[in-house]
Amino acid sequence: MKLEGIHHITCITGDAPRNVEFYIGTLGLRLVKKSVNQDDPTVYHLFYADEKGSAGSDLTFFEYPGAAPGRAGAGMIHRITFRVGTPDALSFWTERLRAAGVDAEQSDDAVRFVDPEGLGLEVRVVQTPDEPLMAEHPEIPREFALQGFDGARAYTNGAERSRGLLVDTLGFEAIDQTGFECRGDRRGGLWDYDVTDERGHAGAGTVHHIAWASTIDDHIAWRDRVVAAGMTATPVIDRFYFKSVYFREPSGVLFEIATLGPGFTTDESLETLGEKLALPPDYEHLRSDLEKRLTPLPDIRALRQRSRQRT
Repeated sequence: MKLEGIHHITCITGDAPRNVEFYIGTLGLRLVKKSVNQDDPTVYHLFYADEKGSAGSDLTFFEYPGAAPGRAGAGMIHRITFRVGTPDALSFWTERLRAAGVDAEQSDDAVRFVDPEGLGLEVRVVQTPDEPLMAEHPEIPREFALQGFDGARAYTNGAERSRGLLVDTLGFEAIDQTGFECRGDRRGGLWDYDVTDERGHAGAGTVHHIAWASTIDDHIAWRDRVVAAGMTATPVIDRFYFKSVYFREPSGVLFEIATLGPGFTTDESLETLGEKLALPPDYEHLRSDLEKRLTPLPDIRALRQRSRQRT
């Protein structure tokens, strides 16, 4: 069995409208699902990805309105890296981010910055055979568009404790003492640790969990392997768009193994993904109440239209 790289990464926001404006309007991702946190349906679960909502490009957010800022510490992800294909893309993103008021730091092969709530992000030039997972945006030339995740970095106070699970159980390849690659037949992603003794706390601008991608057929077997390795894993949970198993890896980061499918077009057409509140069948009876309680968001079509008018 092989995990197919990163499936999605889920974060926390305290301001969904500003979140939408940044990730669609500035970074050029597509909102492919406007749904709710299935463990707490009173809050949004927003999914940004490429044009098709592909695993490997899917950055998601729970909205807890007005949430205080968090801070990444040991056992938490502190940086998410997106791929781009050429060095020229770095100059494009540096200029675009700075024009949007974002403090972007460019090096030879990457641009680092934070989102409006302090979430650490990076755009890095990567040469890979993996399919580029891109969204369409009128202000972003296709050759400069984000191409999906390259990897993520987490803090730990002892990376060695996680090595056995990552390599022996999950099949990651060790690159060095603190770096690993998760690569399947179709896609791969990097996973790195930075050592710190500082404690963090969850809040706006922090990562909730990272999910690794499994085929549907292998999903239960992955759970069995994780449990056999001594981890405490949840039962398989049906999230309607995919199925999930959660556990904390030894450094404390919340891991999920999520299936490649059924996918986001299960209840919406590809053309209209993310435009309306999408609720799994078990939550449909809550629609009228949720539509009153959830934070009003910018009109997605209007947001993209405003971008077109600026070009």
